[in-house]
Amino acid sequence: MSSSMAIIFSNIPPLPPPPPPPTLHTSQSLSLAEEEALDIIDPLRHLSSTGDDDTDLLQAQSYSLYNQIIQIDIQIPLVHPETSNRTISLSLAVDASPGCGGIAWPAGEVLARYIARRGHALQGLNVLELGSGTGLVGLVAGYLGAHVCVTDQAPLIPIMNRNVSLNRLQSNVVVAELDWAKPLTDMQQRPDILLAADCVYFEPAFPHLVATLAALVRPFPERTPEVLFCYKKRRKADKRFFSLLKKYFTWSEV
Repeated sequence: MSSSMAIIFSNIPPLPPPPPPPTLHTSQSLSLAEEEALDIIDPLRHLSSTGDDDTDLLQAQSYSLYNQIIQIDIQIPLVHPETSNRTISLSLAVDASPGCGGIAWPAGEVLARYIARRGHALQGLNVLELGSGTGLVGLVAGYLGAHVCVTDQAPLIPIMNRNVSLNRLQSNVVVAELDWAKPLTDMQQRPDILLAADCVYFEPAFPHLVATLAALVRPFPERTPEVLFCYKKRRKADKRFFSLLKKYFTWSEV
């Protein structure tokens, strides 16, 4: 089975990561074993910018932040050009204490802006987001009328629940735990759209993410869910993810 997905590249820099470990980083060319050792020590290290022409989307967030709220505004293009754009204003709780998922990353806002272009065409669709973190992308989909399930690992559940409540989207957005390393339970309802933003940064998780994506689309061969996947190009090791992905999917850049 080969399913299709859309890949959205995020060419904007996230926040600078904490200072890297002093060893191994001195070499310009690291071995795969050294790369994986550093991934385990500091999963955020590949979230640094690799380009000079990038622009910031998100307001600054410190890695030491705790229990803060930021405001994110996203424009919804309207059908009639004579009318001004509508704005989605979201209050987003951010908290680094559960890990990197508690911070809003630029690829999430890129994907949120992308789906906002569809406006209320999302209304009534079933949307499942993987690696939601703060839940930003899923919240935008819920605001536009989709039935959304935002998912992540257990430590992120409280912050996702809080953001759903902060934005009064309980009627459209539900929160669930989904660990890619664990088998999926039987899905009773087909998702129309799968969302994933900035899920490619921790190499040991690559096989689990690919397996989860494949398991989510495999039960519906007659009408495969659309997969919108946004990530920032960072390093050569990302190619390993796509070499795994091509066993199950074809994709196009948008």
